[in-house]
Amino acid sequence: MPAERFAIPFQGETLSAQYDWPERGESASAILLANGAGYHLDAPWMAEMALGLAARGFPVLRFNYLYRERALRAGREKPPDRTALLEGAHAAALAALSARAGARRLLLAGKSLGGRIATHLAAKGERCAGLVLFGYPLHPPGEPEKLRSEHFAAIAQPALFLQGTRDAFADLELLRAALARYGGRATLEVIQDADHGFHVRKSSGRSDTEVRLALLERVARWERETFPA
Repeated sequence: MPAERFAIPFQGETLSAQYDWPERGESASAILLANGAGYHLDAPWMAEMALGLAARGFPVLRFNYLYRERALRAGREKPPDRTALLEGAHAAALAALSARAGARRLLLAGKSLGGRIATHLAAKGERCAGLVLFGYPLHPPGEPEKLRSEHFAAIAQPALFLQGTRDAFADLELLRAALARYGGRATLEVIQDADHGFHVRKSSGRSDTEVRLALLERVARWERETFPA
């Protein structure tokens, strides 16, 4: 897959980024794929999903948030930045994708934390035609009262929520109730037996690889159904 590795200037520092695009049959949609709190742009899950989406015709940009960039340079873990800083880095990456994608519609996709910040940008009116959310972190594990859905009513864009039945970050009944207040059209795809990282047990009859392939196919199908040619 063709790729461009580059740096995004941000607040006097830089954020590592990679833009992958298909060799042929490009979609009319380009995707910004943001990582979860414990991931970075080269994490196996991120790389597999980005390349899998590119193989299905989507140009994809992935990037590191500032805290992750600093953690990689320092060689030790750092906690995620405050929300405003996460949003700023995410917006800078969106601008980088916009510069490369031209007239294509832009989809904001993200794993956990990255998906949550994507919804913040959509609610604030950043350029975004739709959202793809892998394991939306509706609440901290064991704290269902601390919901992260207060902004859902302000989001007009269609969204695909991909959620596992064993995801400790999202009680499915609470998520369904939250999506009833979502401003646009929200589609919930439940992944049986999957946890927050989309791992499944052997007893499920499926492998993690099969689940990831199913996620990629579901995203491609949702995009075609949501934005018919």
